Amino acid sequence: MTIPASAPEVPVYLRRDGFTPTPDLGRLRDAGLVERVTTPFGLTAWLLTRHDDVRTVLADPARFSNDPSDMPPLPGLDDLTDDERAPLRFGNLLGVDPPEHTRLRRTLTAEFTLRRMRALEPRVRRIVDRQLAELAGRGSPVDLVTGYALPVPSLVICELLGVPAADRADFNAQTSRLIDVSVPVRERLRVGRGLRDYMSDLVRRARLAPGDDMIGMLIREHGHDLTHAELAGLANFLLLAGHETTANMLALGTLALLRHPAQLARVRDDPAAVTPAVEELLRWLSVVQAGVPRLVRADTEFGGVRIPAGDLVLLSLPAANRDPTAVERPDELDIGRGAVGHLAFGHGVHHCIGAPLARMELRIGLPALLRRFPDLRIEPDGVVFRPSHVFYGLSRLVVSW
Repeated sequence: MTIPASAPEVPVYLRRDGFTPTPDLGRLRDAGLVERVTTPFGLTAWLLTRHDDVRTVLADPARFSNDPSDMPPLPGLDDLTDDERAPLRFGNLLGVDPPEHTRLRRTLTAEFTLRRMRALEPRVRRIVDRQLAELAGRGSPVDLVTGYALPVPSLVICELLGVPAADRADFNAQTSRLIDVSVPVRERLRVGRGLRDYMSDLVRRARLAPGDDMIGMLIREHGHDLTHAELAGLANFLLLAGHETTANMLALGTLALLRHPAQLARVRDDPAAVTPAVEELLRWLSVVQAGVPRLVRADTEFGGVRIPAGDLVLLSLPAANRDPTAVERPDELDIGRGAVGHLAFGHGVHHCIGAPLARMELRIGLPALLRRFPDLRIEPDGVVFRPSHVFYGLSRLVVSW
């Protein structure tokens, strides 16, 4: 499914032709052009597409701020009171700068160490195996998005956070609406408020009897350092960030490998090929379409364009990850390439704290699926990309075996 370059509702930095950003975006990057774009939220920002420029912004939170309190209000939401705006920031690691960001992030660091990931690996494998068994029991054809890619990371993060099993199914539908830019902003605001209210209630109940999950850990170890709103906000941030991105990577990664059968065979049959394959898929697919807009704190310049303090810059991660100045043959999928300094998880202080968990889920989930169904094939008309989401992905991937 190609996103037409003329589609007015889809800004240039969200347009793709299958896996590939549309040529308009590549031309901006290769010519070193910096253009003003209007985001689906109605804000105007300068779009940066080159790898070095994007990395420069991500590395310098003092000059390029994530703090939305000084940013212009979203059109249509100018009437929100301070009390209504405040919950949007509580616990949101992408909405604060150091030192506040440092304080909040430190509370989570121990949960995402490599040692902690190794301890979690058996749990993740059990979830993957259970979901594959359920998939096999249904028989083919089946939609891998709803049958595998969404459930696996959703089950993992909900289990880590202590979200009751009965409540988990609703989160996929709600978070999908929250990140769909075709949904009116007021509706997305309502959905976001509902998710935050749920997590607030979950934290309130956990305070009475903290479990061995992540919310319980935060309450036991940081309950006196974090406000109730911050605890609920952190849990809500992890829930959203912890399954949408990985779900899209599982679905898109499977499709990419099905369309590159020789590379699929290596991922399926050679354990040593899996880790570099995951890194290349992260670069090549870049499911996070853009970093959050950054507020320019001091006059600066990119591509010969002066950007004054007070303006916003927006970062195209797919364009940066396919920059020929940073990667040879960037539009080719080459799972032997390994890590090449990609920006799929961001960079600097805002580098994704859950990256170790996402990598582990992909290293386990992709080869396990391919080994369980070695004859996996795409059904006719079985692929539908979703064009209007903050996180790029598939609406449907129907396969048989």
